Amino acid sequence: MGRKSISIKDVALEAGVSVSTVSHVMNGTRFVKPETRGRVNAAMGNLGYHPSSLARALKMNRTMTIGMLVTNSTNPFFAEVVHGLEDKCFQGGYSLILCNAGDNTERQRTYLKTLLMKRIDALVVMTANTDPEFYQELRALDDLPMVVLDSDAEMDACVVGDDSVLGGRLAAQFLLDSGFRRIGFLTGPVGHPRSRDRWKGCHQAVSEAGIALDSVLKVTGELTISGGYTAMQELLELGRPEAIFAFNDLMAMGAYRAAAEAGLAIPDDLSIIGYDDLEIASYLIPALTTIHQPSYGLGARAAEILIEHLEKKTKLPATLTLEPQLVVRDSVVGRQEE
Repeated sequence: MGRKSISIKDVALEAGVSVSTVSHVMNGTRFVKPETRGRVNAAMGNLGYHPSSLARALKMNRTMTIGMLVTNSTNPFFAEVVHGLEDKCFQGGYSLILCNAGDNTERQRTYLKTLLMKRIDALVVMTANTDPEFYQELRALDDLPMVVLDSDAEMDACVVGDDSVLGGRLAAQFLLDSGFRRIGFLTGPVGHPRSRDRWKGCHQAVSEAGIALDSVLKVTGELTISGGYTAMQELLELGRPEAIFAFNDLMAMGAYRAAAEAGLAIPDDLSIIGYDDLEIASYLIPALTTIHQPSYGLGARAAEILIEHLEKKTKLPATLTLEPQLVVRDSVVGRQEE
């Protein structure tokens, strides 16, 4: 004989409660006293009862899942964002479906269709892709709650990000206040929204200091370790700066290697400041001075906003900006002006 199928009635009998109470515990549709909820959960465990997630989804018209399209979760910065998002989803009883789509439009569109087929309750998008057709598809999802992270795209969705203009200004101003005038900049790719904002902040600080733009060394590169290494090599060929602002910590790490190969000691011969404040930044030798971007907080706030919207029907804010902060370590040593 096959094993008897356990039903919700069996759980109610085992826990000594009504069928409706068991249903409320499973679906969270009504307050149930903690001791009663504990008895129901214990009964389900004792009987080996596993409610059908599909049945629950059909009944509640929700799947308790949030989807995410991310550029690359192996990048330490994006990994921290995902970590924050996943922690808050777990705490709120939601599952996270993560799709590493790079900045490839075809892949993003394919993954988007997959997430929609899985009937996600909400969507988080974090990409540097500026393809208008992709964003047009996102705008068409006007009935799906959505948070767009670290983007300046015009969307009818909540946009959460750090103030990169302020962050760029903080970095450049710190180098200026430290006495440097010949400053080199390792920026991200042309058109990258956060790189563009950071350069805008740098431009403000440098201009206010009365430094002519033609005396500023600026090289673009990929926001990776290898990108920073190559950009730093190119920058050193243009001339030797007194200090460097790398537009993220990964570029700064590449710049460390290129500087060492050129026989330059940090910070004695060359000061360097990064951006993001990755965990590894404090373990570099010398420890990297950087701009702290609340990466974990970006993901955590995105999840909190969406879950509150789904549970309490609150309105999604249009934008939420988190403030970057300067973190001073050992890679910048002030220089007295002559």
